[in-house]
Amino acid sequence: MVLKNLRIVAVGALRSPHWKAAAIYYLERLRYWRRIHEHVVKDAEPRLPEAGRVQLEGQRLLQAVRADDYLICLDECGKSMSSQEFAAFLNEISENTSRTPCFVLGGPFGLAGMVRSQARVVLSFGPMTLPHELARVLLLEQVYRAEALLHRIPYHH
Repeated sequence: MVLKNLRIVAVGALRSPHWKAAAIYYLERLRYWRRIHEHVVKDAEPRLPEAGRVQLEGQRLLQAVRADDYLICLDECGKSMSSQEFAAFLNEISENTSRTPCFVLGGPFGLAGMVRSQARVVLSFGPMTLPHELARVLLLEQVYRAEALLHRIPYHH
């Protein structure tokens, strides 16, 4: 079986031990279906004003994006999908071998407009604000759920 590639470009390393453990848990479960490449960009200095942090992190995110990436940004103002819709979406974009699905997650203050404007799709986990570390774990969980649905593994319920 050929593993499908997927990239995650995110601001800041997972610092809390429980988020790290949860991310590792889902990455381990996903290794049978996907080769996941994570690229973490350095967060901006906390002393910078919020707008300056978002802009600097946005520049760093865009520098990490590759030409063959199919850019999907996660943002609270994006489109919501059910787990089944997300599975179908992920399956569809993964079938295009010339593009790699690349999920982009901002830092604590979100994504810069310049990053969102480059996205092919902007997705949301809902209108609630989530800690950026939790959003990263939630993305991994939803990718695992999507694969479980596609492979008819009884995880979904």
